[in-house]
Amino acid sequence: MFRKGSKRVKSSTMLLSVILLTSMGLTACGGNNNNSEGSSSPSSSAKASESASPSPSASDSASPSPSESASPELKPYELKVLWEGPAQKDFPAIEAEINKYLQPKINATVKLSTLDWGVYTDKMPLLIAGRTDMDVVFTAQWNGHANNVAKGGYLALNNPDLPVGNLLEKYGKDITASLDPTFLEGAKIKGFNYGIPTNKELAAQGGVLYRTDIAEELGLTEALNNVKTVADLEPILKTVKEKKGSSIIPLFMKDGETFNTHYMIQHDYLGDATIDGLVRKDGDDPKVISKFEDPDYMAQLDLTRKFFQEGLINKDAATTTLGTQDAMKKGNVFMITSSMKPGKDAEFGNAINMPGKIKQIDLGPRTVSTGETAGAMLAISTTSKDPARAMMFINLLHSDKYLNNLLNFGIEGKHYVKVSDNVIKAGPNAADYNPGVAWELGNQFLNYTFETEAPDKWDQFKKFNEGAHKSPALGFTFDVEPVKSQAAVLINIAKQYQAALETGSIDPKKAQEWYDKEKKNGLADVIAEKQKQLDAFLASK
Repeated sequence: MFRKGSKRVKSSTMLLSVILLTSMGLTACGGNNNNSEGSSSPSSSAKASESASPSPSASDSASPSPSESASPELKPYELKVLWEGPAQKDFPAIEAEINKYLQPKINATVKLSTLDWGVYTDKMPLLIAGRTDMDVVFTAQWNGHANNVAKGGYLALNNPDLPVGNLLEKYGKDITASLDPTFLEGAKIKGFNYGIPTNKELAAQGGVLYRTDIAEELGLTEALNNVKTVADLEPILKTVKEKKGSSIIPLFMKDGETFNTHYMIQHDYLGDATIDGLVRKDGDDPKVISKFEDPDYMAQLDLTRKFFQEGLINKDAATTTLGTQDAMKKGNVFMITSSMKPGKDAEFGNAINMPGKIKQIDLGPRTVSTGETAGAMLAISTTSKDPARAMMFINLLHSDKYLNNLLNFGIEGKHYVKVSDNVIKAGPNAADYNPGVAWELGNQFLNYTFETEAPDKWDQFKKFNEGAHKSPALGFTFDVEPVKSQAAVLINIAKQYQAALETGSIDPKKAQEWYDKEKKNGLADVIAEKQKQLDAFLASK
């Protein structure tokens, strides 16, 4: 999932964010900074949890009958749910269906909203700083999770000393029963979980996705089948440019979706990809270095610049806020970079309404790092008025098959049609609700599969995890608190260079200028602190 850098935030952007948030119905409120008091009692919440299915293999829950009712101790509550991705036309219809199902279980309703690809990383800190009213929020190590935790944005979900108590223990029993403990252990910061990881593939691998119909038209299928490295893509992309002209972008890139994205370059940023200081996750050396000390990173900057100068990459790569999924959906893009997993091509093809027309090329080794355990999570905002109810909802997304698939795929007969019990195809109104972010929301092992996907998809996931190389820092998450001021400066400096350099939009020589600015503004302190904490972690194992 995937994998992103930050963009420059100007004052006009802040104003626009406020306007957008108002239109989204996200209103500001006073904060309580990790001291949220829930209105739900442990006894009543336990009853709500018991109504959820007990395991990932649970069958579909039927629509609630009139006799099913939430415990009288639970007062009505609206959960504000926010994830990363494009807004959906049929949000109101989905909310209505979810509310009918959810009210008898935990006496809650939902208000769904999104922050689109390319804007989340910049806007989430503004929401946190403004103490915006939120409940369940998507977060990940690649979009600033550790930094947002340091800013007091998310609740510790398993801290018994907070007024709300250990939320995970009280209301997340189905989560702990079904989720591999490696996810929760690897995603901890200073011993606590500030987000519940999605139950999905654990290993990571980079690669590219491309349009098979265009490849066949141009006679490129055999060449694509023989691609082993990023450099092998150059003649293929040149052919697309020569034969399709301006009608097709050979390779679409954007900030955070490049050959130097963490899943492509094998960088373990120790919990937050926005803060320099990493170990190579495909090696065994626990020494923390700057990205600029990695020859592979610098070489990819040179190669990407070459591609850009040859006209193989979109000219607005450094500034576009269009997500790679939306770019491919427009129909004028041949190839994108992507994190890989079994069946990613079929899953992606369904998400953009191009079933059977997307194929993947896996590049590089399969690895596991803390970044993968924390690569997609649902957090509870410190502004939530009822953290207990928020945890009940997350617990249901990990255990209730009906609710999980309703949120991810919409309404049966409208947005999808069942082919068999667990296999679906697009419905007549699929274009009105197709989030394509099942990897963000709960437990993927509860998801239906599309008829174009492999029937043994989930077995393939398990095999994909086997044999992956473990990062020497697996399980460690950097606590930015001791150097948060230096880290904030480094993040702002990165906004001046990262997108342009990593998309090939400017001369790679500018990397030295970026590096020099980092060294003058606390990089050594950050790397020393990362090394100190990592050494202590490894010594304690």
